[in-house]
Amino acid sequence: MASVEEAQEILRALGLPPAQQTAMAGYTLLALCGLTPTDSWNKAERIRCTVTKGVMDYVRQVFGKEYAPNTRETFRRFVLHQFVQARVADYNPFEPHLPTNSPKAHYAITEEALIAVRAFGTPGWEAASAAFVASHGALAEAYAKRRDMERIPVRLHDGTELRLSPGEHNKVQRAIVEDFAERFAHGSKVLYLGDTENKDLYRDDRRFSALGITLTEHDKLPDVVLYDEARNWIFFIEAVTSHGPMTPKRILEIQDMLRNCSAGPVYVSAFPTLTEFKRWITEIAWETEVWIAEMPDHMIHYNGDRFLGPRS
Repeated sequence: MASVEEAQEILRALGLPPAQQTAMAGYTLLALCGLTPTDSWNKAERIRCTVTKGVMDYVRQVFGKEYAPNTRETFRRFVLHQFVQARVADYNPFEPHLPTNSPKAHYAITEEALIAVRAFGTPGWEAASAAFVASHGALAEAYAKRRDMERIPVRLHDGTELRLSPGEHNKVQRAIVEDFAERFAHGSKVLYLGDTENKDLYRDDRRFSALGITLTEHDKLPDVVLYDEARNWIFFIEAVTSHGPMTPKRILEIQDMLRNCSAGPVYVSAFPTLTEFKRWITEIAWETEVWIAEMPDHMIHYNGDRFLGPRS
């Protein structure tokens, strides 16, 4: 019998991304097919469904699953929109010339998806789902390729190129490695570079060990660590977008890792813009540095009596 778990399984097989394999997406597919908990999938039909009355009300009345009225846009933007992209659903198929904001706007399962869905639970399901993906492609793969194209390249001191996941935070990290280091830590080497998807994207354990820093799985490094061998300075740098700057608490945590390290620590909070810096200005620890990516040639010194350099 048709269930939300089976609907989610169907969506996986048809190549939908993980975000469109949720229970909400599963219930949406059931509504588009006009199925009840006592129906088998071969009873699926192509019916006209608006978002509220055609999907949300149907899910509540037939499956007893109630979603708040303010989730209407979530259904539309994060389920149905992707269903259309994946050729699982058509938009306004019964009245294709409806204006964009028409209250009659509706969705329906595509003829191609309907053929595949009706085969679920039969010996022909595997071939039917494979034929659908072969014909229309897997949206999950398309999203993954697009995301890979959007990745942020970062070139390290030795020419190694890393690719950071997309996002403002990682744009600041690239600026630290390529702009801050060139201006204020020239010749330094990257010892650590995290990523929002992989916190240990690059970590030079051999050099950390040579400096007397032994890292455990519980130690939390800042976003970027640079080592300037000529001056024997080690830069601990936080890229500040949604998370905070170098606070007194954060410095104490890092200093705990440096008990056997002879290199002089320099603590830096890096911001994308002056506006972002102003948001955090009261939380930044004294005796630290501030660097703003949109003003790369300048530093703001919270040290009081001296400019850039480690404290004893």
